[in-house]
Formats: sequence, C-alpha cells, structure tokens
Amino acid sequence: MFPIFRSCPCERFGLAILLVITAGCNARMPAPASGNYLFCFWNSENFFDNKVNGWHNESDKEFDRWFADNPAVFQQKVQNLTEVLAALNDGRGPDILALAEVETESTAAEALKDSLNRTIKPDATPYRHVLMKNPHGGRNIATAILTRLPVVADRTRLIGQRHRILEGHIEMNGQELVVQATHWTSRVSDKAGAGRDKYADQIYGRFQAMYKANPDVSLLICGDFNDNPDDSSVTMHLHATGDLERVKANGDPPLLYDLFANRWAEKKGADFGTHFYHGKAFLFDHIVVSPGMVNGRGGWQCLAETAEIVKHRFVVPRGRNKGHPLAFGTKKEKVPLAERGVSDHLPVTVRLWVR
Repeated sequence: MFPIFRSCPCERFGLAILLVITAGCNARMPAPASGNYLFCFWNSENFFDNKVNGWHNESDKEFDRWFADNPAVFQQKVQNLTEVLAALNDGRGPDILALAEVETESTAAEALKDSLNRTIKPDATPYRHVLMKNPHGGRNIATAILTRLPVVADRTRLIGQRHRILEGHIEMNGQELVVQATHWTSRVSDKAGAGRDKYADQIYGRFQAMYKANPDVSLLICGDFNDNPDDSSVTMHLHATGDLERVKANGDPPLLYDLFANRWAEKKGADFGTHFYHGKAFLFDHIVVSPGMVNGRGGWQCLAETAEIVKHRFVVPRGRNKGHPLAFGTKKEKVPLAERGVSDHLPVTVRLWVR
C-alpha cells in the first residue's frame, strides 16, 4: 500500500491536496519557512494502545489489557500527553518530537499525532510523519519520532540487535539532521550498568562511522539513558561531555556535547533532574549533539543555551515529593483518571537552527 500524507494547512480552507509517495521513495514535503525549530524528547511512560496485542512479558500484559479494556484510560493518556506537548512552541507543539515507551506505531503513536493536530494552533503545520520500529527487546515498548518536517523515510533504521536505538533522518533546505531516539536498559534489570555501557558503545560506534565520512555531520542523540551525565556509560562509553571547547576541538577520539552536563554538575543534589525516585533527583533524559552542531560548520546547529527541562501542571501536589512529575500510574492504583499524571519523567527541549 502506498502511504498518503496530509497536505499543507490550506486544506482547512477548502483545498484538499493529497500527495501519493511511491513505496520506497523519500518523502519530501513542504514545511514551515522558519529556520528555527523546537526539538523535544520525552519518556511517555508505558504509552500503550487500545488493542490487545498479546504480549508475554508480565508488565506488558498488564498495560496491554488495561488500556484495551478501558477506552477511557487510553483516551486520558493521549489527552494528558497532548495537553503538555501542544502547549510547547507557542502553541504549535515541538517541530520534532522523540518519545520513549510507545507500544505501537499504528495506534498509539498515530493517535497522539492526530490528537496533536486537533489541538495545536490552526495556523501550525500539522504533524505528518511517525518514524518507529519495534526492536522486540525485553519489553514491547519502543522509541518513536513524530515530526512535521520532511523525512527521508526509507533511511529509518534500528542500531544494534534488540536495542531501542531508533535512527531517523530529517532533511530541510538540503541539510540532513540525523536523530537517534534511544531508551537504555533500566537500573532495575541492569544494576551493574553493562547493558547501558553497551548502548553507549553502539551509539558511539555509529557516530564514529558518520564522523569519519563527514566530520560536520549533524547528529542529535536523545533518550532516557537511565544514567546521569557524570556516569561512566555517558562519559567513558558515549564520550559525551559538557566541555564545549573540547568538543569543538575535534580531538581523537571526537567528543559529543551533552547539553545538560554542566548544569547537572552545578545543581546535582539540589532537586534538579528529569526523574525522581524516593525523593532523589536523577537527570536520565539527555540531549547530546555532534561537534558539527555546535562548531558552526554543520548544516544544523544546536542553540545549546536554549536547552531546558519542561515543567508542567502534572506534578505531585503535596508532601516531600511536591513538584515532581506525577506518573500516569498502573491499574492497581485506585486513582481517578482525572487525577492521574502523564509520565514519571519530565520532557527536555532545545531549539535547532538549519542553514
């Protein structure tokens, strides 16, 4: 079947334009004229769809059945995600959105895309593309990329065997941006960190290959690393640092720039983070970029000073965890849907500029 993509917003005024792309061809679609775009990553926390998929993992089975048997649960999850995301970027939503813990492309991710398109400002370009591949690892929750910008669809791929490392390619003005949406192994199942080290090694190996071909490659790596900026998986295996001058120096080996590393070093232990456990702050959600995105030579540039952790209204209202992100939770928790949160992680954003 040939994929059919939505037209530009002029269809809202009576002009319907359908562009049919032959299978296997690259998608080239009109996009906003501005060269400044908002990128967002968010671990959406067990974002399952409303169908029974029959997973064998016990955690997956619980959410699979709960969301499928209770349409209101699925709708509330989509509604809460939409409320936070659609408010970003002056009501237009992020131009590029990467997510973790999404069950399916055809239902969960598409439902969010449609909900965002109904909620964002009428003059905002609608979201057109969902990039997603299930690595079929330990759990059936994957990473995904949603965007309104043109994509090179047939270059979407997974890196490594059964790893949640999704690579998508976005192209504007002839300039390619490579986005890797990742979700590293949990500290629950990987206490020693060997799994997270392996994730970092896989990602850095892929970067080295791209860097060798083009030292100015525009690569953005994001995800829930389940480690902080000063953990060895990030500093030693991913070779990511907050030292901008060392990144720009293009040393051997080349380094990656971790946008939150410096602030983590300054505020560690001061309730600064994206995820909280037993009252302790962790900065697990990262945006890391290649040298070409901060040295002025890449086609895409990262405006690093704009990186931020997004605060929203879905937070713990009282007690010692007041202000921490409020999770959507599980079926076992007897909390009314209207009082549930959205995710146990906070989103992170940064602005990008393309030549």
